[in-house]
Amino acid sequence: MVIHKRTRLTPIQREEIYQVYHGQGKKVSDLAESYHVSRPTIYKILRNGRQRDFSIHKSTNKRFRCLKYGIKRLSKIEKKIESRLKSQARRYNKDYPGQMLHGDTKRLPLLKGESAFERREYLFVAIDDFSRELYAAILPDKTQQSSKVFLEQVLEECSYTIEQYYTDNGKEYRGDPEHHAFMTLCRDQRIEQRFTKVRNPKTNGKAERVIKTIMELWHQKTHFSSLAHRKNELRRFINYYNGVKPHKGIGGLTPEEKLIQYFFPEKL
Repeated sequence: MVIHKRTRLTPIQREEIYQVYHGQGKKVSDLAESYHVSRPTIYKILRNGRQRDFSIHKSTNKRFRCLKYGIKRLSKIEKKIESRLKSQARRYNKDYPGQMLHGDTKRLPLLKGESAFERREYLFVAIDDFSRELYAAILPDKTQQSSKVFLEQVLEECSYTIEQYYTDNGKEYRGDPEHHAFMTLCRDQRIEQRFTKVRNPKTNGKAERVIKTIMELWHQKTHFSSLAHRKNELRRFINYYNGVKPHKGIGGLTPEEKLIQYFFPEKL
């Protein structure tokens, strides 16, 4: 017999309760107190006792009565652990600056007072996998021309060679290789393009995470008086992100400190 894990009374005790109730006329409340159970439990024992049934009934909850459920539950736990370990194994950091930049785009919210019919601006970001150095710009649309303009800005500001650019499969990043503005620029600059799996943008997690951070620490906490003001505040935030904000993923250093550590280790 499989006994419910919370069972407090044995069959002998159940029969004893029945005999005491009918033989000595004890109250149900007194029996509940004596045997440390609830009054409904006593009533149930008395009801079953009239059928001379003092057995411990199996729980209707399968969690406590079958080995099959326990094995199934254990299997679920093992799958969760396996999934977590695989997720941790997929985390990586590149070995040097420029080995891979993660890029992404986000449509920005309208400013207070703007009409719903106004054209929305777009935030373009790129983050160096090794140092977490951030590049960002606000552009008027999400086109291949805008992505080209942004990459040109990154190339002008970047102090190291960019080998790979990792993005999703958006039209601003991918199209006809012969005529696509962004792809042409990558080819001319000998930058290898790499893309996320189709409909699986989470593989570009570093870019998505930095966009979330930007929106939380910059856009949601600042009142912008105009589009020009928003662009100016973005530049201020980039300086803060690269030069002040420490990052757990790079040992608590700022991106600037990480780059100095790589290029000029004697200065640290």
